Amino acid sequence: MRKVIIIGSGFSAIAAACYMAKANHQVTVLEKNEQLGGRASLLEIDGFKFDMGPSWYWMPDIFERFFADFGKKVSDYYQLEKLSPGYRVYFGKDDYIDISDDPEKIVEKFEEIEPGSGAHLIKFMENSRKNYEIAMKDLVYNPGKSLLELVNVETAKRVKLFVQNISQTVRKNIKNPKLQSILEFPVLFLGAKPQNTPAFYNFMNHADFGLGTWYPKGGFNAVALGMVKLAKELGVEFKVNQEVTKIETENNQAKKVITTTDSFPADLVISGADYAHTEKLLDKNESNYSEEYWQKKVFAPSSFLYYVAFDKKVPELQHHNLFFDTDFGQHAIDIYDEPKLPVKPLFYANFSSKTDLDLCPEGKEIGFFLIPVAVDLEDNQEIHDRYFEMIMDRVENNTGLDLRSSVIFKKSFGVKDFKERYNSCRGNAYGLANTLLQTSILRPSISNKKIKNLFYTGQLTVPGPGVPPALISGKVVTDYILKNESKIY
Repeated sequence: MRKVIIIGSGFSAIAAACYMAKANHQVTVLEKNEQLGGRASLLEIDGFKFDMGPSWYWMPDIFERFFADFGKKVSDYYQLEKLSPGYRVYFGKDDYIDISDDPEKIVEKFEEIEPGSGAHLIKFMENSRKNYEIAMKDLVYNPGKSLLELVNVETAKRVKLFVQNISQTVRKNIKNPKLQSILEFPVLFLGAKPQNTPAFYNFMNHADFGLGTWYPKGGFNAVALGMVKLAKELGVEFKVNQEVTKIETENNQAKKVITTTDSFPADLVISGADYAHTEKLLDKNESNYSEEYWQKKVFAPSSFLYYVAFDKKVPELQHHNLFFDTDFGQHAIDIYDEPKLPVKPLFYANFSSKTDLDLCPEGKEIGFFLIPVAVDLEDNQEIHDRYFEMIMDRVENNTGLDLRSSVIFKKSFGVKDFKERYNSCRGNAYGLANTLLQTSILRPSISNKKIKNLFYTGQLTVPGPGVPPALISGKVVTDYILKNESKIY
């Protein structure tokens, strides 16, 4: 039995902890902050409970696969409800489209808006389903050590989908701008512009239309705590308020992890903390990548987040709402091409207490709002407040609903906060974008090239950003470790 120290307690870290404990190792998880779950932390104020980070539960099969690896089911740890509709997209005043939980009804809606598009959508979704099956079966569980991982009979048939981009395949047959934006929106979960995302990644459309949008009772924090419960059942020890300050090494081996209050001997170290930050815990000649390397990478956006308590229910809106009433193309330019504060940003509004009454006092509502913004932006409370007023104006303009007068309190979270709370490289919210040149072996390596027993997991390495990929990342790194133990120690 070896001593395994895992840095961080986000989804990838907890997953890795579970797999290493299952392999009969002694596992200790060190968390910098006051609670477990990483970005899936819980903010609780006066009986109002907010997920601080993830809020969309897609790809339920990945969560089931994770728990099945331990002879368990999702329902053993938390309860799911499928949302119907999955979400609503606003395009202007009283102009919106509800995305049903029934694929046939989605096809009917497309056909109603653009005659002929229904047949194109059916073909598009069949291709999306096949890509999803290939991705989940053959690709995303690979360690990113060789480009050959991307090559098999099925991917060879789809090589053009790695050269074409999402926008090209969507816009080839679907001409209505609203429908185009609905089909292109899921790649936001991959953190890149549709024009820069390989067409193969349209498998996210199957995650959306095919598998549906779900809600875990208690929010994403309940998912994280369910995984923590499983980890504890497997013997994992968790310690909070343990900010790691140094990884001590000797003879190309990590020997000890030092925190602000303690030290922990280690036979193996896996970091689920921010990759770039983890490398700062080493001597400079021991890191995989330079600061310049991280500055050149294409990051998924950061975000301005708002946690808001309202003194009334909000029946006029859905659980998930997307406000696409401005130009997505310009917003994307403001994020990626000419990074600056967006002039007219798209935004997302979540009212999870519409589904889960336990999240707030009776007769009240919680709102979670998100504006994607560029990384490395300077932000402050004045900027946050200005954008919140913009959100309130846009909600009223699109729905006629005055939410501003019903605000009990609000708390914001921005680029600076991502850096401070999560040591997030450049203040990113989602990790590295899944562009063609940041796929598989072209992503940061799961293993340190100089320290044989130091490994990395999470959204800056394979397979990419998002909660399901984080679960996969935890499995990928531990599978690799367990297969190569004779070379590590």
